[in-house]
Amino acid sequence: GKEESVLVTLAERKTRFNVQLLANSASASDVTKAIVAWLGTMVMESVKSITSDNGSEFANLIEGCRTICPVYFAHPNSPWQRGTNERHNGLLRRFIPKGKALSELSIETLEVAHNWINQLPRKILEYKTPEEMFIEEILKLLC
Repeated sequence: GKEESVLVTLAERKTRFNVQLLANSASASDVTKAIVAWLGTMVMESVKSITSDNGSEFANLIEGCRTICPVYFAHPNSPWQRGTNERHNGLLRRFIPKGKALSELSIETLEVAHNWINQLPRKILEYKTPEEMFIEEILKLLC
């Protein structure tokens, strides 16, 4: 249902790091709040832009992120424009089948899924994990 908690997934393009955010509902305001709260925890130089699909849940994203970073939208019916995110969502479906309510899952299950996705070595990263690459990039920004 529209009022149930949802999982918002983001993919960092350079490192392929997967971010999962819990939003109170699929409403545009709740999804935007979750994303903006997460952005507030990041090293701001690390977030250059956000690209979203055209779902109504992202309707407030431009306004919410106005002072943080530019927001772009993929063309309708063009999932290849967000390939890394689509791939992560497919991996996430191994743990959370489509139609399953998040209320039926434990936080531990969500953490296991998140860790598994980020600790899966990738050929594109020369068989390093997204987690390793993300930590390396953040350390570069901090030093």
